[in-house]
Parts: sequence; structure tokens; C-alpha cells
Amino acid sequence: MPVTASDLDAATAALSAALAPVVDRDWTVATGTGELNAFRTAEHLGDCVLSYAAQLLTRRSDRYVAFEAALMPQATVADALEFAVTGAGLLAATVRTTGEEVRAYHPTGMADPEGFAGMGIVEILVHGEDIARGLGVTLTPPADVCARTLERMFPEVHVDAEPWTALLWATNRVQLPGLEPRVGWRWRGAPLGD
Repeated sequence: MPVTASDLDAATAALSAALAPVVDRDWTVATGTGELNAFRTAEHLGDCVLSYAAQLLTRRSDRYVAFEAALMPQATVADALEFAVTGAGLLAATVRTTGEEVRAYHPTGMADPEGFAGMGIVEILVHGEDIARGLGVTLTPPADVCARTLERMFPEVHVDAEPWTALLWATNRVQLPGLEPRVGWRWRGAPLGD
């Protein structure tokens, strides 16, 4: 089954359910992704999903649309989460209204709307997990969304683990017994048939 805008909505709902209850905490001291704190990871997430929507709208074939979205200096933690959720909603709306024949630039291949939906889900869930871990809360996405996203974005990954754990392993967030870490992982942006 394809990855859909509804899957994006479900991933975003899981993100909100995990993080909205902790917007009263200081995200600038909580770890996020890599060198970023939780606050900056949420900002990065919002920028990523907005960029994917822009790619689909412009249908650029040679590069990213030349913009970067960022939080305003006075933005609060609640604003940072709202930015990520709003960006995800705009990507979902764009996926819903873009024909499946459309292709747009991504370094991992000319992606279709399903590919951008999958990229958005990986961004939402993986960076959401990074933030959640830093804040000591749990992100629990739907297993079926994780399974579809894993199959579309990481077709080479076949591991004996439940879908959320497998997606975390595919993005080098967890280790699985007997398997090498996925350092330098990449998803597949182009449709599987292309």
C-alpha cells in the first residue's frame, strides 16, 4: 500500500501527542538531533517538511527551492512545535492535491508525492523521537504507518523487528542484535518503479 497524506497526518498526530504535554519544559537544554537541542530540532523539522511541500509545488528538477524557514527570535517552545506541525500539515495538503505523476528534485532521486510523504514521515518520526528522548517522553507512532514508510523509503531493509523499531534501526537510532549500525543511511526518494 502507498504512503499517503493520511499517514503524514497520523505521524503528525503522534508527534503532537508526545510533545504537546511537555511544551512547558526548557527545550533548549534538552538534546535533539546531533548537535541540535530539542528546540532547534523542531525548527529543523519544520523547515524540512515545508521544503518538501515547496519541491512538490514548484516541481523543480535540478535543485532545492532557495529558501530556509526558521523560527522568529521570540518564538516559544509551543511555537516551535506549532511550526513543525504546521509544516507537516502543509506537506500533507500538498501531497493530497498533487498528481501521482509529478516528480521533483531530491538528492536521493526525483521523488513523487508518495516519496515526499515518506520523507516527511521519516523526518517527523525520527526527529520527533530525538526530541522525545531528550525530554524523557515516549513517541508512539502507528505501526502500519511505520511499516508502509519503511517499505517505501527503505526497500532494502528487512529485519525481524516491529515496524517502529525497524524504522529507528533503518535511521541509525537503535541497534538490533547481530546487525551492523546503519551509519550513513539514505532513503530512496524516487518511486520504486523508476
